[in-house]
Amino acid sequence: MSETGKPEGESHETDAAETVAGESAAAGTATPQSSKWGAAYGEAGDDGEAAGHDDERQARIAALEAENADVKDRLLRLAADMENLRRRTEREIKDARTYAVTSFAREMLSVADNLSRALEAVPEEHRADESSGLKALIEGVDMTEKGLLATLEKHGVRKLEPQGQRFDPNFHQAMFEIPNPEVPNGTVLQVVQAGYAIGDRVLRPAMVGVSKGGPKAMPAEARGAEAEAGTGQ
Repeated sequence: MSETGKPEGESHETDAAETVAGESAAAGTATPQSSKWGAAYGEAGDDGEAAGHDDERQARIAALEAENADVKDRLLRLAADMENLRRRTEREIKDARTYAVTSFAREMLSVADNLSRALEAVPEEHRADESSGLKALIEGVDMTEKGLLATLEKHGVRKLEPQGQRFDPNFHQAMFEIPNPEVPNGTVLQVVQAGYAIGDRVLRPAMVGVSKGGPKAMPAEARGAEAEAGTGQ
């Protein structure tokens, strides 16, 4: 018998039951609080994971935008390069067509010079003398020279006519100076050898004599303005 007056076995069973009941009560009391903390921790974990995914997406978007901008810039540069190449190719083709006969035309200038010298060598009195037989020959040489110049002009070669014009170092070569106070200084008064140009380039500069001692030559712009003013009056 135990001190409580109950049998010893029954006393042990009662103590065990009370212990289990106490533990159950304690567990029942702690369960709601533990559930709240667990839910809070779970939500915090989900929010952190979502924030991590958002940062990853933003970084990926920024990388794609940078890559897109780089590709766009390279395409624009490529398009500009292709346009420059197209223009340069067109210019080179045009120049090739225009100046393809430069070397040949330069060689033919000596032929034109010889024909011109042949005509100049004939005295004026023999030009109209039909009995001497030179008139037909002169006409034939003159026609040959004109035909040669026409053929050269057809291929872009033109003869320069600097007589009375202002001296242009790009197309003229001054051989000597001619004192003449009546004409503007730097005016071409004499052509020693004809000059030729092909396109915008000089094929052979004209050898000329230039005036000296006259009034200063008026610039082209000033001459144009003066001419317009005279027309207005």
